[in-house]
Amino acid sequence: MALERLFLRIAALALAAVTALALPARAQADAGWELCNRTSYIIEAAVGHTQGTGVSVDGWTKLPPGACKTALPGPLTPGVHYLYGRGSTAHQGGGREWGGRHELCVDPTGGFSLESPPDCAAMGLEPQGFRPISITRADEWTNNFTEIENWTLDNARNAGLQRLLDEAGIVSGNIDGFIGGRTRAAINDFLKLKGLPAGTSDADLIDYLEQAAEERSRAVGFTLCNRTKNRIWSAIARRATEGWESRGWWRIEAGGCARVVDRPLRGSEHFVYAEMEEPTGLRTLSRASEAFCVGRAKFAIAGRESCEDGSYRTALFARTPAPTERKLVFEFFERDFTDAKQDDD
Repeated sequence: MALERLFLRIAALALAAVTALALPARAQADAGWELCNRTSYIIEAAVGHTQGTGVSVDGWTKLPPGACKTALPGPLTPGVHYLYGRGSTAHQGGGREWGGRHELCVDPTGGFSLESPPDCAAMGLEPQGFRPISITRADEWTNNFTEIENWTLDNARNAGLQRLLDEAGIVSGNIDGFIGGRTRAAINDFLKLKGLPAGTSDADLIDYLEQAAEERSRAVGFTLCNRTKNRIWSAIARRATEGWESRGWWRIEAGGCARVVDRPLRGSEHFVYAEMEEPTGLRTLSRASEAFCVGRAKFAIAGRESCEDGSYRTALFARTPAPTERKLVFEFFERDFTDAKQDDD
């Protein structure tokens, strides 16, 4: 299982990795480490840098689509720094991360500045995978968060508005980075609905849309919560439009939750799988009897037959209660797991 976790850590970083390219120097008042968001998602960023014998980590710098902000003021100390980004909870489709494999502690609940301790859980923190960034200039440095589309900053801002309009339930359409008449009409409708002036800036509009999308997403979907004292890795299975499917993995720290489906649930049959990490080995769910396929890294698998033929493995999932009003929260407790078994990998 140790090798499986390594694969999973790499694969769980959604979308494109952070680019580590230094841009040409340019005059600016707040020189330092600048982060630019060239994606259609709202990103919260954390940065780490060596301080004394440890690594100091600061977060969260909020980056609306198309925006650039200084995350670490200058002068910079040339050398290895660390970068991690997470998508806003307002966005649908599960959590998105930009980072790497160097684990540092963060406070998931709010802004923080700390020297990353060796044991995150003991401090009420959680580990996240940061990407090492080699900074060679003392005056200024820029990194870009990117996705598959090679957005300019203006296109990223427009695409972010389009995405949030969809997620807030205002209008659905293509996310292409260009504001046409339909998108502009939807923006005007939203401003009127919220009693906001027609001259509201794009930055304020993004904030209002993010709030509306978060309020909408909390009313539906599928959430898994870890009520144990250990980290768990979880997966779900359900009947999709074209048949059975299974998806994973979600890493859930002790006391944490993961929103695994952020749209209204269809149907009444949903299943969960989990592996709980302990020093003596792994524990799986004890009352699990439904076979589905799981992968070694992040996966989305159609069907539940002949898993090994597709280079997957078969795992037994537990049935959940039926959703209520198209929403379901499932909690994992210590009593739900079998005795630990030794890791043979």
